[in-house]
Amino acid sequence: MDAPVRIDSRLPDVGVSIFAVMTRLANEHGAINLSQGFPDFHCDPALVASVHRYMEAGDNQYAPMPGVLGLREALAEKIAHLYQADYDPVTEITVTAGATEALFDIISAFVRPGDEVVLFEPCYDAYVPVVRLNGGTPRFVTLRAPGYRIDWSEVRRALSPRTRLLIVNSPHNPTGAVLDAADVAELAALLDGTNVVVLSDEVYEHIIFDGRRHESLARHAGLRQRTCVVSSFGKTYHTTGWKIGYVAAPQALTAEIQRVHQFVTFATNTPIQMAYTDVTRARTSYDDLAAFYEAKRDRFLELLAGSKFAPVPCHGTYFQILDYSAVSDEADAAFARRLLLEHGVASIPTSAFLYTSEAPRVLRFCFAKKDETLERAAERLRAV
Repeated sequence: MDAPVRIDSRLPDVGVSIFAVMTRLANEHGAINLSQGFPDFHCDPALVASVHRYMEAGDNQYAPMPGVLGLREALAEKIAHLYQADYDPVTEITVTAGATEALFDIISAFVRPGDEVVLFEPCYDAYVPVVRLNGGTPRFVTLRAPGYRIDWSEVRRALSPRTRLLIVNSPHNPTGAVLDAADVAELAALLDGTNVVVLSDEVYEHIIFDGRRHESLARHAGLRQRTCVVSSFGKTYHTTGWKIGYVAAPQALTAEIQRVHQFVTFATNTPIQMAYTDVTRARTSYDDLAAFYEAKRDRFLELLAGSKFAPVPCHGTYFQILDYSAVSDEADAAFARRLLLEHGVASIPTSAFLYTSEAPRVLRFCFAKKDETLERAAERLRAV
């Protein structure tokens, strides 16, 4: 018998995503799933009907590689309206198979062996593996609880002549922190005169609370020329399973991104792009979405009143960090597992987003759920 094929893994220390693990455990044990970030309520039926209408009309073949032109035009109009930034829909916007593909395309386009990439931890778990796949070296700046603010003096120390890419995420998953205008000014000043490309992950751009303004890097003329802005439709329209994202970037950067994109997915779902075109053109304000999720956040916190869990300020996303230090001294992953098995509530430990720092005693909970789901989960959490 032939010997087994020898595999030299390129990601030997990467296992199954924590999101998949916690969702599987929640399903196996009948727990309330506040771990993975997706709604348990339906999207707008009119949006589903629109997709069906385009399917029935025959829009079922390949879309153009950069995306349906009408959608790219609608996105350019939206970005100009919201952020006063002009992007050419033909040469500066790319539609991708979700924001995750956009992240892969950008990192793969610009990071080469020996390059350094500055990241802010805790950080979304897709960033670091792709940096490593492309031979890059992560350089971490830690965001510390409870404020999770960026220490710009640490960023300055992390930058070097080998820095090729810097990744920012606002509103921030998993912490709910957001950049303000002062942060953007600090970033612009630090990168002025460098050759650093910025990846700005803004998938929660419309889910921002407490009267704050989303500081898209597209707003800043100085940063815009070096920045690839990534967003997604899934978070905005409660359709995470449809996996359509996009990148807005200057023409020279977009050309490199599309060199990769064409060999990853080439094109994304045509009738869904057509349906998103219509809703993007029709929507001039996203205040209702922000208010919807702010009410969800406030309801969840109200329901948790009297529990031993202490909330960390959340100004965006649909995730709430809760400090459990009054409950247990266990490490976050162990406590999250016990919370699921013994109390029937699934969460995400922030150690899954950390690489160089010890995890504080906090867990991430998704509040993009029906009120009755939040009520049942909070009842169980109050009993811990």
